[in-house]
Amino acid sequence: MSKQAGLPVLGQDEDDAACCAPMVREPLGEEAAAELSRMFKALSDPIRLRLLSLIASHEGGEACVCDLIGPFDVSQPTISHHLKVLREAGLVGSERRGTWVYYWVLPEALAKLSALLQIPAVPAKTSA
Repeated sequence: MSKQAGLPVLGQDEDDAACCAPMVREPLGEEAAAELSRMFKALSDPIRLRLLSLIASHEGGEACVCDLIGPFDVSQPTISHHLKVLREAGLVGSERRGTWVYYWVLPEALAKLSALLQIPAVPAKTSA
């Protein structure tokens, strides 16, 4: 059973728009910048970026740690460290089931990152 919900539609109400306004419309506050920088820092490592992609694209929206070790040429403890960094940055959730830990992407986190980088539509310039 997947813990992942559908991605929220941004801009449905004013509260959503205020929390996720792109930085081209208004400057980031100190708290928002700190939270977002932790997420971007976590994703700045190629292994963590690949792990997030593997988890997000895994059938059912969640992946067992046992499914995440094979594609990498690093040890299991290294993969566990990278997963911990992703979890602490608020990008993935996890749950222990018996011997294994399962991970899923947190859609709210991806929505925040996406909204920050979104460029508002600019009207097309007309030629004279």
